[in-house]
Amino acid sequence: MNGIQVLLISGVVVIFTYYVSRFRNALIDLAALVIFAGLGIFFILFPDYTNVVAKKLGVGRGADLLFYSCILFFLFIILKLFARLKRLEDKITELVRQQAIKNASGNQKDQAAD
Repeated sequence: MNGIQVLLISGVVVIFTYYVSRFRNALIDLAALVIFAGLGIFFILFPDYTNVVAKKLGVGRGADLLFYSCILFFLFIILKLFARLKRLEDKITELVRQQAIKNASGNQKDQAAD
């Protein structure tokens, strides 16, 4: 198994574990964003190092390494958006349920008064 395969599998496992545990810590989100941004700036300033790191990880070119890294980053973003969408759906469901109960109890009072 190449170094890049270990790195990518580890990344997917970490992202999956993060999502499953629903660990909603803004500090960890910020740290992940800072790490990705820092690596991005580093590789923009020193593009030759992408090839060096890629060779050490068993990838042919630095561009391929960046592509694989972006896949992990986008997977992280997609899972974050999915989790946020799920929380919004749960909130909307709860609000609609409360409103329906409130309207139902209000209608029973109106019918009893008639």
